[in-house]
Parts: sequence; C-alpha cells; structure tokens
Amino acid sequence: MDQIAHQLELNLPVSFIQEGERVVVYTPALDIPTTGKDEAEAKQRFGELVAIFFKDIIENNTVDAVLSDLGWHKGQIAWDPPMISQQSVNVRVPVTA
Repeated sequence: MDQIAHQLELNLPVSFIQEGERVVVYTPALDIPTTGKDEAEAKQRFGELVAIFFKDIIENNTVDAVLSDLGWHKGQIAWDPPMISQQSVNVRVPVTA
C-alpha cells in the first residue's frame, strides 16, 4: 500500500449543536458527526474524524464513489465539496392537546 504523501486543506461547512453537556459538530459535506465536551474539543475530534474518513476511502480505493455520492465534484486538480446553504425554515407540525 502506498503511503499518503500529500495533504489537502479543506474548508468544510459545519454545524455546532449543544446537546445536554456535549457539543455535536456535523458536516453535511461528509455526512459525519462527532461530539466533544465543548466546542474546542468537538473541533479537534472533528478534524481527527475527517482525517480518518479520508484515509479510509483512500486505502479502500473508494474516493470517487464516496465523494460523488456525497455531492462532491471532481475538478482538474482536486475534489470540490458541495455548495451547502443553511437557512431557517418555518414549518407547522402537529402537537398533542
């Protein structure tokens, strides 16, 4: 197996969600979440998880399939993450009386 010789710096959209005493960090660009006791720990763990994710898809030779399925676009030199916008949407839901 070849060693990974290069690194790519990505700017991924993430959401931080406070759930009890934990902070969840999630990116729809890779559809992966992780948690931490605070935002700093969540960011650190997220970086580690993204590195593991890419290492895994490279080692399994599934980069094209996985990133395409997630909406990424293959450019001339590298893959580009999908454009993601975040908005608040007003919805009505049923409730019990």
